[in-house]
Amino acid sequence: MNEFEQRLAHHYDELKWLYYELYGSDKQAFDYFCSMLSRSWSERNELLRELDDARISDPEWYASNDIIGMMMYTECFAKNLQGVKSHLDYIQECGINYLHLMPLLDTPKGKSDGGYAVSNFRKVRPDLGTMEDLAELAAKCHSLGISVCLDFVMNHTSEDHEWAVRARKGEKEFQDRYFFFENWEIPNQFEKDLPEVFPTTAPGNFTFNQESGKVVMTTFYPYQWDLNYRNPVVFNDMTDNMLYLCNQGIDIIRLDAVPYIWKTLGTNCRNLPQVHTLVRIMRMAAEIVCPGTLLLGEVVMEPSKVVPYFGTVDKPECNMLYNVTTMASTWHTVATHDTRLMKHQLETVFALPKKYVFQNYLRCHDDIGWGLDYPFLRQFGLDEVSHKKYLNDYFKGDFPGSPSRGETYNDAPELGDARMCGTTASLCGLESKDKDKAVKLDVMLHAFLLTQSGIPVFYSGDEVAQLNDYTYHDSPDPDKAADSRYVHRGAFKWENAEKRHDPRTPEGKVFSAVNALTKLREKFSVFSNVCDTWLIETHDDAVLGIGRYYGEKTQKEKMLAFFNFSDETVTFVPSEKINGQFEYYDMVSGKKYATDSIGQVKLEGYGFLWLIAKA
Repeated sequence: MNEFEQRLAHHYDELKWLYYELYGSDKQAFDYFCSMLSRSWSERNELLRELDDARISDPEWYASNDIIGMMMYTECFAKNLQGVKSHLDYIQECGINYLHLMPLLDTPKGKSDGGYAVSNFRKVRPDLGTMEDLAELAAKCHSLGISVCLDFVMNHTSEDHEWAVRARKGEKEFQDRYFFFENWEIPNQFEKDLPEVFPTTAPGNFTFNQESGKVVMTTFYPYQWDLNYRNPVVFNDMTDNMLYLCNQGIDIIRLDAVPYIWKTLGTNCRNLPQVHTLVRIMRMAAEIVCPGTLLLGEVVMEPSKVVPYFGTVDKPECNMLYNVTTMASTWHTVATHDTRLMKHQLETVFALPKKYVFQNYLRCHDDIGWGLDYPFLRQFGLDEVSHKKYLNDYFKGDFPGSPSRGETYNDAPELGDARMCGTTASLCGLESKDKDKAVKLDVMLHAFLLTQSGIPVFYSGDEVAQLNDYTYHDSPDPDKAADSRYVHRGAFKWENAEKRHDPRTPEGKVFSAVNALTKLREKFSVFSNVCDTWLIETHDDAVLGIGRYYGEKTQKEKMLAFFNFSDETVTFVPSEKINGQFEYYDMVSGKKYATDSIGQVKLEGYGFLWLIAKA
């Protein structure tokens, strides 16, 4: 048997059982699925197969401490894919070896939702280049040791996708790929249990389509039509599209909005058991065709809903998941100077199996949603509605004394809710008068990001303290002008990046500090995912303490990290003794660290401390 036949045989029984369970023992559909896998494998080139073999021999390659990511919009960073390729030297200078390219497949102009309304899964947006350009960029990245991540929008297509166009014309075969209804009776029944994703900008979950004279399900925006994964043809063809992208050299497939892909009347159509079955089958498909490829699940929900997408040890689903809760809790902590919620949340993360790999970030292409643990916060007298208002006021700069400058997104006053947008530097206050304090907070937050287990991912521009871009307000595209997320999706300011080596500038201060921290993370094994992690009591609610220990092979490293989330100098005595049996060194300065006789630690406002002891 060849490699494909061996891998298929290894998974065949489970694959068939799960497929038949979902699709009623549809042998014809399953046989087609297997033949599609065979064809996809045969189309995979030799260089990618060599990469597969290398990663099979090191299955935890993505859980090491030397993976540093950056996400970017191609058009913002360098206009097109060829431009990105020409700037790979800059990406390497930033210490990046994991490049997440935001959606770049073909979308209709003016109805793209930032690239998430795909009209052709096998065509790059013409202004960004071609599929050949994408494959060339991926190959060049691989030659430099850089992995490439790409979004795979699987819940829906654009209304301009070929399937949708044919469905609008009345072809039943293609209407069956979506959710079409003769009238509003069943959609209204669905609406009783369905929450709204965008209640102000796109209320409701269904849209009447004039051309077909029918109602179609549109969970996100009216021009994004939900795919019907109850139809095996949809699953077969979408998995085929995913594997096609893998064969262009994509190493990490980001499964966009994956919790939404199975719909059942009488439920909220989120996180249903069939979703996990589909993801498990996709994981096996990847292991059969392109085992060097990873699945990254976008599950922007509370931890109890997120963790199940890892699957089990025997039946894994996603290789990696977003750590959205820590991201939101980070900004809550910035606004309150209170680490108690963060400690509570990190206790949950630290207790998870070390095989779970999270992708960590300070911000992303979307917004910061305040899906915090409000039952926990209520014990401190914090009400959900009023606290969300405080957070939004703080980060808009409307709260007295706040240096932050952000904008709200999808503001719903009747719900007391909104989401927050802004670059890291602007949210830290770099647009205000006290730039030094803003830089300190910016660097401290990046140090906290890099201390977490998993893969740290920067947003392009944050490495040089890029500010908000307010020009979107004047965009001729009304959808863009009304979407505050574009405040942090501005064009990369190359003229500001030229200042990255000037220590007198905010760009230079942030770049040099963060770059030094990424190099330290790559150097010390204590940052790897296999390490033991725990909270250190600091007896000060403004200070977060984290311990890490690496004891693999003959090397042993112990790290103590402290982060001051207040803008005032604090003095505290941590529960972990620094002047005890270990000799600790300041990782940044390289100097031996010593406390006073009672073990007091002093941290300036927004200061941090990385200490290392080696045995």
